[in-house]
Amino acid sequence: MPRVLGVDIPGRKKLEYSLRYIYGVGPTLSKNICKKSNLDPEMKADDLNDSDIQRLVSVLQNEYTIEGDLRREISANIRRLISIGSYRGRRHRAGLPVRGQRTKTNARTRKGAKRTVGVIRGKEARSAVKASK
Repeated sequence: MPRVLGVDIPGRKKLEYSLRYIYGVGPTLSKNICKKSNLDPEMKADDLNDSDIQRLVSVLQNEYTIEGDLRREISANIRRLISIGSYRGRRHRAGLPVRGQRTKTNARTRKGAKRTVGVIRGKEARSAVKASK
């Protein structure tokens, strides 16, 4: 497993697919990186020698924002939206979908598990709810 910028990329896969294990590198960016570093996207990542890895690292560091820097940039953007009180910032703070999705149904990924609101009829149901708290 070659190590590129602190990330172990799978060695048995083609370089084009292995680069996608780096946060912020997708299909298109992976092809562009291979082209700019003059590497064959079809070669296996295990076949990279030290000079190839150096070229790859230099292209990644000089031309793209990836891994920790990208994560920091995204979280800073979200903190900025929250601090200025924009609609998107309020949605982030409330843990609701940000990009206009419906929330009457669905949206369970953002909202979390269902919570019963209101009256629960029947002794068994009430005791079950108390036990789960």
